[in-house]
Amino acid sequence: MSNDEKVVFVGDDVTRAGDWGTWFPGDDVVNLGVDGDTTATLAERVDQIVAAQPDSVVLLIGTNDFTARRSVEQVVRGVESLLVTLRRELPGSRLLLQSILPRGAELAPRIRDANRHLRQFSSTVRAQYLDLWPALADDAGEAIRPEFTTENGRLTPEGYEAWLDELRPGLERLRDEPPMSRPLSVLNIPYDID
Repeated sequence: MSNDEKVVFVGDDVTRAGDWGTWFPGDDVVNLGVDGDTTATLAERVDQIVAAQPDSVVLLIGTNDFTARRSVEQVVRGVESLLVTLRRELPGSRLLLQSILPRGAELAPRIRDANRHLRQFSSTVRAQYLDLWPALADDAGEAIRPEFTTENGRLTPEGYEAWLDELRPGLERLRDEPPMSRPLSVLNIPYDID
């Protein structure tokens, strides 16, 4: 299906390693994934996203914040701040926030807590929320399925396929939303996310 839209994929190494141009051949795809990216480092390069002037932004960020031992509150505030900035700077773009992916079972309660907050916040900035947890978590709902990840935490081809099975219809639903014509009036509150 050809949509001929500019779609910017933003996030860490799992985004960077994605073959987005092949997976979405009908779009003008820009991959702004960076290995090791966190909410703080992404905030420093948000101008790259703005400069791309995308029709849609697909955001997946936060997992490296947890492995760097940031609190749930720091991660949530970091993602919220990014979304507020993107909405303010890109009023006509559609935003798709994806849930933070499952990792090991030890991080599951914190990541699920953050995802719950982010799901609730996303509508505040007219972003759609895509919950990837059910598709990628193991049967216990505690960790990423072993067949979806390598020993160093990268996604396997099967992991990407499971992600794409959720992302493709999620992106289609996003495209059904009309773009905003003006910025939202949102308080510009600097968050301390370090």
